[in-house]
Amino acid sequence: MPKAAHILLVEDNRLDIELTLDAFREAHLGNTVHVAKNGEGALEYLFGREQYADRVHYPLPDIILLDLKMPGIDGFEVLRQVKSTPELRRIPVVILTSSREEGDLALSYDCGANSYLVKPVSFEGFLKVVQQVQDYWLVLNVGPPKEENR
Repeated sequence: MPKAAHILLVEDNRLDIELTLDAFREAHLGNTVHVAKNGEGALEYLFGREQYADRVHYPLPDIILLDLKMPGIDGFEVLRQVKSTPELRRIPVVILTSSREEGDLALSYDCGANSYLVKPVSFEGFLKVVQQVQDYWLVLNVGPPKEENR
């Protein structure tokens, strides 16, 4: 049985948030999913600002599921800041988006994305993606060592 992980879901669409959380519940995954509803909220969480200063209640995630197209601070900027910060750069960032644009794909990898997944349209497809993310990133993959000050 895999260890319980902390996942940060960064998504501005309420329906996609509900779909993702439902898929995690349906797959019976024992992970804690923290939700940031925009890029600014994601950065506040990741940098431990405001309400997220308590790392016992808001630990750094083991993986980030990141939408790209958000108003204000978009997913690309969140990705840039994560990958340019020594304490955060080793956290795997999986882009989870509806965009199939080649430019978005290229820029995501240029900014340091670890994976790029296009959101399936059906719940069954989404459930399969969630299970595969769990199996690969949290079970099979041997992640990098944690930063010393994490």
